Amino acid sequence: MYKIEVINIGDELLLGLRHNTHLDYLGAQFALCGQKIWRARVVNDSVSEIQRAVADAWQQADLVITTGGLGPTSDDLTREAVAQQLGLELCFDATVLSAIQARFDRLGFALTEQHKKQCYVFKQGAVLRNDFGTAPGLYYEDGRRCLVMLPGPPRELLPMFEQQVLARLVASQRLSQQTYFLQLRTCGYGESELEALVEPIVAPYPSLKVAFCVHDALVDLRLSAERKEFSQGQLKAIGAHIVDRLGASFVGFGEDSLAQVIYRALRKANRTVAVAESCTGGMLGNAFTDVPGISKVFQGGVICYTNEVKASLLSVPDALLQQHGAVSSECAIAMATGAAERMSADYGLSITGYLGPGGGDAANPLGTVHLGFTGPEGVWSQSVRFKGGRAELKSRAVVAALDWMRRELLRAGLI
Repeated sequence: MYKIEVINIGDELLLGLRHNTHLDYLGAQFALCGQKIWRARVVNDSVSEIQRAVADAWQQADLVITTGGLGPTSDDLTREAVAQQLGLELCFDATVLSAIQARFDRLGFALTEQHKKQCYVFKQGAVLRNDFGTAPGLYYEDGRRCLVMLPGPPRELLPMFEQQVLARLVASQRLSQQTYFLQLRTCGYGESELEALVEPIVAPYPSLKVAFCVHDALVDLRLSAERKEFSQGQLKAIGAHIVDRLGASFVGFGEDSLAQVIYRALRKANRTVAVAESCTGGMLGNAFTDVPGISKVFQGGVICYTNEVKASLLSVPDALLQQHGAVSSECAIAMATGAAERMSADYGLSITGYLGPGGGDAANPLGTVHLGFTGPEGVWSQSVRFKGGRAELKSRAVVAALDWMRRELLRAGLI
C-alpha cells in the first residue's frame, strides 16, 4: 500500500462556494485499484500555504496529487509555488502554446499574454495534455516519490486522470490493474443492523476488510482484501452468501442507483413509468432522468404542488381532496393513477407529504410522506415518517419511493 496524499487548492473550497468533488472522485478511483488515500488537506490560494503543504507531503507520502491553481489568472499559483518548493525548473513549452492557440481559434477567442502563463511546465517531468481546457497537468517522478498536478475544473480533471494518470501509475507499478474488492449496495437496513447481519458470514475471515458507507437511506458494504489472501472468486462467493441473507434489501453490486435498477427491469419487460410529486419538487423525476437511456421507459412527470394542479393535470377528484386532504394515502394513490393514465404509462409512482418547517397535523405530523404506486398488478399506498431538515427529508422521500417500486418489481418477478 502506497501513501497517497491529496492536496486540494482553492479559496472557493474553504469558503464553501464549491463542494470538494475532487476528493470524492479520487478516493473512489483509487479504491477501484485496491488503494486508499492516506491523507488529504485543503489549502487556500497562497504560495506559502501551498508550499507548506507540498513540503510536508513530499517528505511523508509516496504519491502526491494536487488539484487546482494551474489556470491563467492571478490567483492560480500552484505551478510556480510547487516548482520553487521542490527545486524544479519551469520551461516554456511551445507545444502547449500551440494546443491553446488551436483551442482558442476553434472557439473564436483571442489569445493573450496572460494565457501563456499555462505554457510553463517542469523541465524534468511530463506534460498531461488537457483535451477539455487550456491548463495542462504536470507529472514528475524522482524514483520513490511521484507528483501529479491536475487542473481544478472536473470536466478537465476527470478525463485527464482516467486517460493519462492511471496508465502512468500502473506502468510505474504504483497501482494494480486488478481489483480485490467487492461492493454491495443495500436499502432497508441501517449501518449497525447491516453489520450485525453480515458479521457471522465474515467472521471466519479475520483478514477480510469490511467497510460501510451510508448515503441517504442506502448503505454500501465493501469487502476488500490483499491479493495474496483472497481471489476475486472467493470474494464473490462470500458476497453471494451475503446477498442470500439480505433478500429484497439487496439492490445490486457496485454503485448502480435505485433508478438504474428500475430502468433495467422496465426496459427488459418493455414497460414504462410516469411520476407525480408535490413536496419533492421534481427530485423523483430527476432521479430517473439521471439514468442514460431512460427515455425508453420514462414517460414523464408532474410537479403538482397545489390542489388545483393535482385536479387539473392528474384528475385528482376535488371531493377526495376535500375529504382526505392533499397529504394522504388516498391522494397519493390518485396522483399515481392519474400520472399513469395521463401519460399512458404501465406504472405510476407518486409522493406527497409534509416536509416542513411548517405544516403537519395530528394525523400527519411533520416528516410524514405518503407514496402511491400503480401498475398491472394493482394499486397501493405506503406511508413513512422521517426526521431531519427539509433537504434531507426530500432526498429520503425519493429514496423511499424508488426502493418501494424496486421491491414491487422484484415481487412481480421483473428483477
